[in-house]
Amino acid sequence: MLYLASQSPRRRQLLEQLGLNFAVLDVDVPEQREPGEPAADYVSRVAREKAGAGLLQVAGVPGAVVLGADTEVVLDGDVFGKPADAAAAAAMLQRLQGRSHTVISRVWLVSAGREEQAQSDSDVHFAPMDEAAIARYVASGEPYGRAGAYAIQGLAAAHIRHLNGSYTGVMGLPLFETAQLLRHFGLLA
Repeated sequence: MLYLASQSPRRRQLLEQLGLNFAVLDVDVPEQREPGEPAADYVSRVAREKAGAGLLQVAGVPGAVVLGADTEVVLDGDVFGKPADAAAAAAMLQRLQGRSHTVISRVWLVSAGREEQAQSDSDVHFAPMDEAAIARYVASGEPYGRAGAYAIQGLAAAHIRHLNGSYTGVMGLPLFETAQLLRHFGLLA
């Protein structure tokens, strides 16, 4: 049985596109970067901790496999998590506009006797945005609950000049890499 250790509606939607049956687990994992921790290591650690926390919840289920994922926006070595409020969202977008940044996405599959991970790094280039455009986007409510204060699949798409990498990875679950992991575990044909 496959379990998704995430309450993210985007991850659920993306995993559903693979045509799999799965259950969703609610895990509470602190998303706090350690001092000096490289961004990619941080994202991988959080994804692994989510999968591990989920596995603890279903330890008694024979054949349980848990998928944990994390996605973060990185610019100049800074990891942009989810904005706490409108001011934080606007500040993130002000830094991202007119520049390229990296979106790091990591996926872990764990079971009682096995674990594997996959990675997807994408470069996203935002077009320049003036203060009024940023204010309109923040007022839409879309930046909340999203790493880097934007949703590539939403209104922000009008401001994305170029994407080099995985569209679904930027959304939060790189489907190509996830499908490969699931095949390795025999969960996807």
